[in-house]
Parts: sequence; structure tokens; C-alpha cells
Amino acid sequence: MTNTRDSSTDSKWTGMVPVDDTALAVTDTGGTGLPVVYLNGQFATQGYWRRVIADLGPGWRHITYDERARGRKSQRSADYSFEAAVRDVDAVLAARGVERALVVGWSYGAFVAAHWASRNPDRAVGAIMVDGAQPYDWLTDDLEQGIRKAFRRWGWFMPLLRPTGLTPRMTAEQMANSNIELGKLARAHELGPVLDDIAVPARYVVASGESFGSPGGQEEVRTSLPAVTERNPNIQISAKVSSNHGAILRKDFRAVADAVREVAALDRRER
Repeated sequence: MTNTRDSSTDSKWTGMVPVDDTALAVTDTGGTGLPVVYLNGQFATQGYWRRVIADLGPGWRHITYDERARGRKSQRSADYSFEAAVRDVDAVLAARGVERALVVGWSYGAFVAAHWASRNPDRAVGAIMVDGAQPYDWLTDDLEQGIRKAFRRWGWFMPLLRPTGLTPRMTAEQMANSNIELGKLARAHELGPVLDDIAVPARYVVASGESFGSPGGQEEVRTSLPAVTERNPNIQISAKVSSNHGAILRKDFRAVADAVREVAALDRRER
């Protein structure tokens, strides 16, 4: 594990965390505040969280990282599966010496947050799911083929943006497979039991309207949430905001930060 600053919990640390056959670029603000781990969208980077982090301020220990082959520094891997993404949460926490944390995930990261919190009730302070992890059977055979065709069509262009960190260092087929796997994980019979098993405070922050690059009928997908909250009292909808899926971390970051504060306050009261 390499670093660019003192690796003690009192100081900011930026470095690479080895995991499996790869290494992840991680930033840890350090300090004695409650650790909050931010889980990115499918091909997004840790920079997306800067407004949420700024709103929460220095009283928290903010831990961000770029998933496998994402961003400018995280390295390639032979495994881009969802299970690898969930394992990476544990790898980052272990590397930074964190036992309990609040997980906050947007889009793909919301699924990771839900699964990690469901599997780790003793280690999860809580989970914030930002416009993701909504159980709905949106993946059809036709859409699966459409996803594969779209990534093949964009495949020539994506390598041009890789030096900027705007696109992952993955092949078009690998990116398509990741999207399709997520569609299967979103199915009600797959995701529903995961959400039902969450035993810690969990909050949704939900966007409004459609956005480019996401499955069609997003508002219809979001209609699945009342049944989720009815079955599991640990899960509530903290806010439904005006921005769409793609803009939520930019325009409604305060709602996300407020959900973090809400869950952290519940943890303090229980302790």
C-alpha cells in the first residue's frame, strides 16, 4: 500500500490499496469523526462526491475510492463483477483500519451499499441509497441486446477519454456485461430479499424524471419503493428531489448530506 501523506487516522491519506489482482485509488480524510464510505456510480469516480463531502464538512471521516479500472489510477482487473465490487468495500475498510462505517452509494453504488449493509449488520452504521437499489424487473431480452450494441458502437470513442478518467479502462464487452449484471441484480426476486434483510437504518434519496444512459421508465422503477419501506421499517425515503438521476449529486447534494446526518444521529442515540 503506497501513500502520499501520513497514513495515521488523524491525517489525510491518498494512495493505492491492493486487492485481488488490482489496486484501488483511495482518499481518506482521516480524523476522529464517523467514517463515511462513498460508493460510486457504475463508471463514475470519487470526484462526484465532492459537494456532499463539502456540505458535511470536516467533522466526518470521508473515505472515497475509484473502483477497478475507473478514474485515472485504479488498475485493471480480471474481475469486474458485482461481487468484486462488494468485496472491495471490505478491502478498503480493512486497509484504512475502519471497523464500522456508514455507506453511501449512488446508482450502481446504491446496490453495493444495500448488499454490504445487508451482509454486515454489525459493521454497518447505516446505508444511504441515492437513486439506486430499487427492485424492478426492467431488463428484457431486447434491452440486453440493445445494451451490447450501444457499447460496441461507443467502443471506438471511449479509449480517447481514458487519460482523463472520464471512461473506465474496460472493454466495451466488459462494460456491457456490468450493465446487464446490474439489471439482473435489480430484479424484484433478487434485490427484494437483500433489502428485507437490512437490519440497520437505511435511507433512500430519490431523483425525479429521466436521464440519458439509464433504463427507460425510471419513474416507474421508483414506484417499487413504497413496498420496500412497508416491509422493512429500517428503510425510509428521506427525500425525493427535483433533479434527475444524472444530476442528483450535483444539484441535490444537500439532501444526500441530510440523509447521512439523519442516519448518524440515529446511531448516536442507539449508542
